[in-house]
Amino acid sequence: MARLKDFILFKWLKQLKDWVESFSEKPNGERALFIFAFIEASFFPIPPDVLLIAMGFSVPSRAFRFAIICTAGSLAGAVLGYSIGMYFSDLGMSMINFFDPSQNAVDKIDGWFLEYGFGGILLAAITPIPFKVFTIASGLFEYPFWLFMSASLIGRSFRFFLVSALFYFFGKQIKPFIDKNFEVLAIVFSILLVAGFVGLKYMH
Repeated sequence: MARLKDFILFKWLKQLKDWVESFSEKPNGERALFIFAFIEASFFPIPPDVLLIAMGFSVPSRAFRFAIICTAGSLAGAVLGYSIGMYFSDLGMSMINFFDPSQNAVDKIDGWFLEYGFGGILLAAITPIPFKVFTIASGLFEYPFWLFMSASLIGRSFRFFLVSALFYFFGKQIKPFIDKNFEVLAIVFSILLVAGFVGLKYMH
């Protein structure tokens, strides 16, 4: 019976992980992390945690530095997402509909803003719910910029520093566990990613 690690997808993921780990010790690794976090906050579907985890896994002593870079990139991307919604509303609505193709996607998120506001942005910044949908929607619905950035800063910092803290304080203990259970963890991560988009579709 084939094992998980025998599937082509997991072989590719393992190769990707090994490449990122070797890449993380180079100056370009930090630059890539910033760019990855930047584009994820405005239009890219894959969360930057993938790269952040790999880099923290490779160099635990620099985990908090990676968290700062990831947070800064995400906040810069959040400004871009907000600007898209504010100044290019048609494009913003098209992007929201792309990530949530249900017929009433924009109205649904508008209702979410009216009911939860700051808390809704904070939740999206922390959880697997697609953050870029809320950065764009914040500009589209003209949510106060300073409140939007405050929620984004708190949520993104909490998320990225929590991940980095695990590697900074427990890196040596975590590394063997990840190496041994990489395939299972890849499945769990994929499920969480899909759950975020599903949660967006069914939120009220």
